[in-house]
Amino acid sequence: MKLKTVLVFFLLAGALFFWSCTSTPYHRDQADIHLQKGIAFIQAGKYIGALAELLEAEKNAPDDPEIRYYLGIAYLGRGMKDQAMEQFQKAVSLKENYSEAHNYIGVMRMDEGQWQKAIESFDRALKNPVYTTPAFALYNSGMAYFNLKNYDMALSRYRLALSQDGVADWQPQIELNIGLAYLRKSDPVRAREHLEKAVALNPSLYEAHFYLGEISLDLRDKAKAKKSFEQVIKLAPQSALGQKSMEYLKTLP
Repeated sequence: MKLKTVLVFFLLAGALFFWSCTSTPYHRDQADIHLQKGIAFIQAGKYIGALAELLEAEKNAPDDPEIRYYLGIAYLGRGMKDQAMEQFQKAVSLKENYSEAHNYIGVMRMDEGQWQKAIESFDRALKNPVYTTPAFALYNSGMAYFNLKNYDMALSRYRLALSQDGVADWQPQIELNIGLAYLRKSDPVRAREHLEKAVALNPSLYEAHFYLGEISLDLRDKAKAKKSFEQVIKLAPQSALGQKSMEYLKTLP
């Protein structure tokens, strides 16, 4: 009986010693050093190196949500989706309003076709009043609503995304998506307006040229349709839309 008591005491003492060893300023400093190295590897697209550094950071600070978040990104970069999801979920369990992690969870749910669950994750991200990049979650939730065929909500989210700071690089794609939503709503006039904005902002956006071509065909403007389809072939001849554009051109004078 005494032996068992002594063993339990040493086990508890060992656990407390281990905990204290990962809660010192030294271990916090080591965690930060490895975290920054891991982030640098991620930015360079070197995910194996990132994992090595971030796993070392985790040893020194196992309850740091930021380390878990970047571990999720590194695992995702390696194509290890289950491990990535585990880390993102751990991050939000440690920090409930971790918007960036919620956004990644939503993106992974979309990749699985779980549109409603994805929207729930994006909504959690957007609940945080100090989320610095809400345009990401708004844009992503717009795509999820689009796939649910809720085009009005998709348009609402896309418009909100456009109103955020720092979306200039995304604006052409958002304008394209707005145009596609209007097409699904059988409103080719508004669709054309936004598709034309998309190609004005980014002339290499061949998807927008393609749908402008189809709209021009429907409006019996064959010359404009031909020009649009020719642009698709010039930009992306091997794509599915490029091949379809070639088929359309065979029917045009």
